[in-house]
Amino acid sequence: MKNRILQAYKQAPWRIQTQWIGLFLLGLVLIASITGLYLSISAQAAASGRKIQSLEWQISNINNEIAELTSSLARAKSVDNMKSRAEAMGYVPINPHAAVYLEIPGYNPHAELELAPPRVSIISESPTLLSSYRTSLWQWLVKNIWQAPSVQSSVEGELQP
Repeated sequence: MKNRILQAYKQAPWRIQTQWIGLFLLGLVLIASITGLYLSISAQAAASGRKIQSLEWQISNINNEIAELTSSLARAKSVDNMKSRAEAMGYVPINPHAAVYLEIPGYNPHAELELAPPRVSIISESPTLLSSYRTSLWQWLVKNIWQAPSVQSSVEGELQP
């Protein structure tokens, strides 16, 4: 009699197998979803890295172009070049003793000059990445889930060790 009562409460073998298969498939789905999330985040990080490299390449090209234009401007403003261009346009050097100087009322030659603002320097520093952008999913899980600080509720007047 006792033997029959135990058998009445025992699960059928196909039900146990179905439960194990269900648990296995649940584990597979969890692993697949975490892997998919990790791959998605990694793909976004890689795309952002490529975009940063492209922007840095553009910055270096623009800096090279600025340096090239500065050197061509320096060549164009050189004394020899300016002198030859002035002579080509018909200008002749003047004798400083034969020059006529005009006094302009209200002009103070000793007044302080207001010059243009200083030139902007070329960016040469690489951007710094926050540590949150360099943390892997595994490191984030370890930090925030497994090693999460426990919150202790304090009762008024009770001392915490």
